Amino acid sequence: MTGVQIAASASVLGLTALAPIVAETLGVGAYWIGYQVSFIYFAGLFASLSAGSLVQRLSGEAIILVELLLLIAGLLLLVSASPALMILASVLLGVAYGINNPASSVILHKVTPDSRRSLIFSLKQSGVPLGAVVANVILPSLALWLGGWQVAILSLAVLPALLLPATFRRMMQATVPSFAKGKGIVATAIAEQRAVLTDPSLRTLAALGCLYSAMQLTVTAFAVVSLVDIGWSIPAAGLLGAALQVAGATGRVGWGVVADRWGPFRVLSMLGFVGGILSCALYFQPALPGAVLSLIMIFLGACASGWNGVFLAAIARSADPNRVGAATGAILSYTFVGVIVGPSIFALIFHVLGSYQSCFAVFSVPGFVGGVLGVRRHLKNRYVRT
Repeated sequence: MTGVQIAASASVLGLTALAPIVAETLGVGAYWIGYQVSFIYFAGLFASLSAGSLVQRLSGEAIILVELLLLIAGLLLLVSASPALMILASVLLGVAYGINNPASSVILHKVTPDSRRSLIFSLKQSGVPLGAVVANVILPSLALWLGGWQVAILSLAVLPALLLPATFRRMMQATVPSFAKGKGIVATAIAEQRAVLTDPSLRTLAALGCLYSAMQLTVTAFAVVSLVDIGWSIPAAGLLGAALQVAGATGRVGWGVVADRWGPFRVLSMLGFVGGILSCALYFQPALPGAVLSLIMIFLGACASGWNGVFLAAIARSADPNRVGAATGAILSYTFVGVIVGPSIFALIFHVLGSYQSCFAVFSVPGFVGGVLGVRRHLKNRYVRT
């Protein structure tokens, strides 16, 4: 599952990592690549809404197989350098990304004991920042070494291709879930949204997903550019950006261990409060010594990017065991909203305030609000410590 997550994350972020080179080939400004990211996440939003229904009709293993095929097809279309085909590729990659977590949550829920669920889900989610490291660190060097961005993008298809045979075998061995016919995919998606909004724990998780994903994307998207803005060199800022991603991967595993002992909502609350405090600290970014600023941003990466595994495990704990995939898909639609809206609001605030540091301070609010929601739910839930 971690390998699949790495493949999905690297594929989604591949073009953004090579934006200047790709833009030169297409004859457009590098900022146009931002529209490609929007296509991916909008497609992921709608795919996530229907993913739960698809998992109920097929199996988690079958959905993962479809995901791998979509990743390969999307990468093949990306290298065409045709704008129309690249838009289609972005949609395919977004669908693949959107169906990943609901399917993998069903698979992991079946084989993971409750006492280790947060850790296992967090190990799987460590593939997100690791995929980002592959895209942002390895891919540009590979493009220079191989002499073109198309070959570098194609190299990303190797991992999903290698995962196909094992996934196919698992699909053939998996039991196809029994599904009562009657409701269509849209009707099922609407019913799942109602189920989420009427369950206090799931409703809280939906809000946390939206808030924390917005905070995470603003940190990862604007960390490097904010450092360059205060005088850091691009290589130094990029190195700290990579360290931030690695801290996110490490944090996911560490917070998973803690959540299995303390409870998921308590840990999610703590991550919100600490992330909010560290975001506020970035208001003083220009005045901070380099070593102190580096530590703050690395710890912020561990918190702002470290919540996902605990979050997904909390969904699996809170949902009906037979509807883990459906609940995951329904709740992740709110996470995609945060991903789409968060960076746009950050950019709008920047146009008003003219300072990355002020924007980071404003974006401490999602962390603090999430912290309050998390601690309220922790106090109301009866969590059995194992």
